Amino acid sequence: MTYRQLTETEYADLASRILYEDNHLLIVNKRNGEIIQGDKTGDECLADTYKAFIAARDNKPGQVFLGIPHRLDRPVSGICVLAKTSKALGRLGVIFRDGCAHKTYWALCTAKPDPAEGMLEDWLIKNEPKNKSYVTTERPGAKLAKLKYRYLRSSDHYHLVEVELLTGRHHQIRCQLGNIGCPIKGDLKYGAPRSNPDGGICLHAHEIRFEHPVKHTEVHIIAPPPSSWPGI
Repeated sequence: MTYRQLTETEYADLASRILYEDNHLLIVNKRNGEIIQGDKTGDECLADTYKAFIAARDNKPGQVFLGIPHRLDRPVSGICVLAKTSKALGRLGVIFRDGCAHKTYWALCTAKPDPAEGMLEDWLIKNEPKNKSYVTTERPGAKLAKLKYRYLRSSDHYHLVEVELLTGRHHQIRCQLGNIGCPIKGDLKYGAPRSNPDGGICLHAHEIRFEHPVKHTEVHIIAPPPSSWPGI
């Protein structure tokens, strides 16, 4: 299979965003606006871009395998785990499905949470046509969403909140923080007053811990937030 030719700038950028790599895993720092898997937009996805990168770097003939065991929303940045073998993909799928990957996010919010830390438990229901989740009562179709949050610090106008995700619901962090009056900067869908210039939102997959699917050692990765975040 022939992959597209990367420019020198693209190649250097992709190399700089690799957080961890071995024979089974590739973990990269995703930028907001990138899609992990192809969708109806037809835009090139991050997995295909890194296939082209690996093919060029390793002078690899034939097809490059990169499986996708989990998702990040397009406007979200941060840690993206990809599988380089089918064995790793299958085992990672179980790890993520069973909640055995411990994930921490950073959210830059337009208001400071009160209290400064706590647990949020809400029933969420997804509106498919609007691609949006809403807090609701316990009822058919609603799913229980749980997260822990902790206020870290403030800049002149924004407030950094750390979130430990305990369930994996559609737009969970965005919806639950918006529901307590702390919408994420740039997230118009969940209550932010204005968009970000780059069209993304200030939600970042900051840290992850899980057992390596083949080596059975701990994988612990931290991804720095985008440099565009104000005052952080």
